[in-house]
Amino acid sequence: MSNGLMQLLDPEAIVLASDASTNEEIIRILAGRLEALGYVKSSYADAVVRREATIPTGLPLERADNVAVPHTDPEHVLKPGIALGTLKRPVTFANMEDPDEMLPVGFVFLLAINDKDKQIEALQSVMATIQDPQALDGLRSARTLDDVRAVLG
Repeated sequence: MSNGLMQLLDPEAIVLASDASTNEEIIRILAGRLEALGYVKSSYADAVVRREATIPTGLPLERADNVAVPHTDPEHVLKPGIALGTLKRPVTFANMEDPDEMLPVGFVFLLAINDKDKQIEALQSVMATIQDPQALDGLRSARTLDDVRAVLG
């Protein structure tokens, strides 16, 4: 199943089985990767954390490990890319459909997008992946970049 996600996903911005214990921690870990790789400005991590607090991005999939797609405004982004984090133990994100509901999240797709068309494309790629339970199960057990490529390739 190739859905274009690997084209936007920087291999160096994939963090597997993270020990992060909060949504802010995993956002900052992934944002740090994107910043080191030249995708985003130093203001990006704080901007994502701030936005997540008011406009949450947890997606309820009715799994024990749901998905979140944090992102922020284009002015913090230098070039489009996506970071992916999987978590050893789910962390809590608020549900984008019902911000009072807390969701356990096991997969974080951190979007750095500075172009509206690209954003739609990126979200479609992410949605195609997360609507495939086998893909998520594959990502959950992935331990290497090759494992990720085999799932998303």
